[in-house]
Amino acid sequence: MDYSTLQNGSDIRGVALAGIPGEDVTLTEDAVRHIARGFFRWLSDRRAPGAALRLAVGRDSRLSGETIAGWLASELAAAGAAVTDMGLCTTPAMFMTTVTPGFLFDGAVMITASHLPWNRNGLKFFTASGGAESADIKRILALGTEPLGERPGGSVERGAFLDVYAAQLRDKIVSAAGREAPLAGYRIVVDAGNGAGGFFAEKVLAPLGADVSGSLYLEPDGRFPNHVPNPELPEAMESIRAAVLASHADLGVIFDTDVDRAGAVLADGGELNRNRLIALMSAIVLREHPGTAVVTDSITSTGLAAFIARRGGVHRRFKRGYRNVINEALRLNAEGQDCQLAMETSGHGAMKENWFLDDGAYLITKMLIELACGRRLETLLEGLPEPAESREFRMRVTAPDFRSAGETVLAALDRYAAARPGWAIEPENYEGVRVSLDAKHGDGWFLLRLSLHDPILPLNIESDRAGGVRAIARELAPFLAGCEGIDAAPLLEYAVDGSAGKDR
Repeated sequence: MDYSTLQNGSDIRGVALAGIPGEDVTLTEDAVRHIARGFFRWLSDRRAPGAALRLAVGRDSRLSGETIAGWLASELAAAGAAVTDMGLCTTPAMFMTTVTPGFLFDGAVMITASHLPWNRNGLKFFTASGGAESADIKRILALGTEPLGERPGGSVERGAFLDVYAAQLRDKIVSAAGREAPLAGYRIVVDAGNGAGGFFAEKVLAPLGADVSGSLYLEPDGRFPNHVPNPELPEAMESIRAAVLASHADLGVIFDTDVDRAGAVLADGGELNRNRLIALMSAIVLREHPGTAVVTDSITSTGLAAFIARRGGVHRRFKRGYRNVINEALRLNAEGQDCQLAMETSGHGAMKENWFLDDGAYLITKMLIELACGRRLETLLEGLPEPAESREFRMRVTAPDFRSAGETVLAALDRYAAARPGWAIEPENYEGVRVSLDAKHGDGWFLLRLSLHDPILPLNIESDRAGGVRAIARELAPFLAGCEGIDAAPLLEYAVDGSAGKDR
């Protein structure tokens, strides 16, 4: 069978459980075993001929995770690999199994579908060199077709790594603070959303002296009965915000399902996500590494760029996609320009000091070091210009060839914007069309881009004055109304009565 449709950029995702009408199961046992064979061959090709493979498998709290782990481990063991099933784990921890002394696995697989609904699941692949790239996933899927045949020496055993990973995070905080229990006296609440992040409260914060009594949804539950574990969602951020205010906490922490993303809330209820989270992390790395570059995705604000520049940093606004921003940071470092941080507004953040691994728990650990050393997080955000309004519209591409249709719209917009008074096209832009508008035409900017994988044209608008987003929407409405193959209704409705789109 052709399993290429399971590829989602640099990982694999599919429907793993029946139960939602119209969504047939695609991540079947046959598919998982096919993927296991491809991963085994892909790794074997990178190793010395005949070398035995030691592999680690882990999963988040999804209902299908344990079953998929069993299929994966048994197929790998049948091929001759020594497999250790780590059980409940996080995506960053699974990478760390490949580089931590005493473990040093040849490869690792994390079974997760991030924030997607309960019926979905997927796989992410790691070696000590980092996560698999899109081209690697394509190769893995292509290599799985032929059976491997039974080979001697394979095995499956149970293991545990999350405690080791938690100890690494604790040790970093203790070392920076120079004392044991450096979080004593702090009240910190964690909202794990019933994903894999509950360990952070129980195995990192509490042993360091923090009061975690106000924490929420630490118990893993793949039905996600309380809210989807996703720091981008307003309802998820409101959950942790309410917990912080109710507990009079010093800090609130929220993770996505597999803990490669995070968000936070300050004691006054101020949210730390999107541009504000990037600004805070930028302030930390620029204090530690003056003049360093910070790579972000394409929808970060003009205020963030000014914030980084005022602190002597170099802002590199690049493409959406966490692998894109990480790879751009790696490229800059390879060319001799120091780059310490690569971060998306989604909450994916990777640091040079941490293998450029997108790790939500590590980002929070850096915040906790600030607290443990007696520094206030609020001061790191001083001087950050924040927009009066921001909004996102997701417009469906209805044409059969969505990529060609979307690219046609972007090319037309580029020409249209160049001829409009008060509009200025961003000269250094790596994704879509980004345009700044003067005070007369909305006092802000917009970015129209084509989704990486879906037939969607996301439109982000930001303005520095009340009513500015709607003014910019009205500026754009005549152009989008004339585009064939695009459902521009969300933007057009908002331009008329302000009833569509999503606050960002």
